[in-house]
Amino acid sequence: MGETIQDGKFVELTYKVTDGKSGHVLTCVEFPLGYIHGHNEILAPSVHKELEGKSAGDVIAVPIDGNRIFGARDESLVFTDDIENVPEEYRKVGTSILMENEKGETRSFLVTRMDDETLTVDGNNPLCGREVVFRLEVLSVRDATEEEMKAGGAPGAGPDVDPSLLRPV
Repeated sequence: MGETIQDGKFVELTYKVTDGKSGHVLTCVEFPLGYIHGHNEILAPSVHKELEGKSAGDVIAVPIDGNRIFGARDESLVFTDDIENVPEEYRKVGTSILMENEKGETRSFLVTRMDDETLTVDGNNPLCGREVVFRLEVLSVRDATEEEMKAGGAPGAGPDVDPSLLRPV
């Protein structure tokens, strides 16, 4: 029996999120995600609770109510505009556009529909209003090293980017 997931264990997993109704895969992570259980958890608390006690090779499916996590859909976040008002590079369904309101708050909008004359964007989280299933596969479980505990995760897990190259957007 291998190690089981508990506080202070370093866990690697992959997951995919599927739509509970249609079974379509909405998002998936193919590269293993590593985190320290009980420390720098990266997924919803309900998912971490389900992972507790599992070991490498286990696969769990956690149903999640998108309304509970992301709230109900807000139709006031759906806008349709004349297509000529939309820059060329955003004229594709599935494109994400970051917009800022007059208070300086940013929100991501997704292009959801377009025809020859209009384009529709939606600022709701794509998961709100949906029942989704998180399917996680545990790849490995081991004691976190001291270095990982200090870093709160795998050392060097962040992108290796020279901060001087970053520009505010």
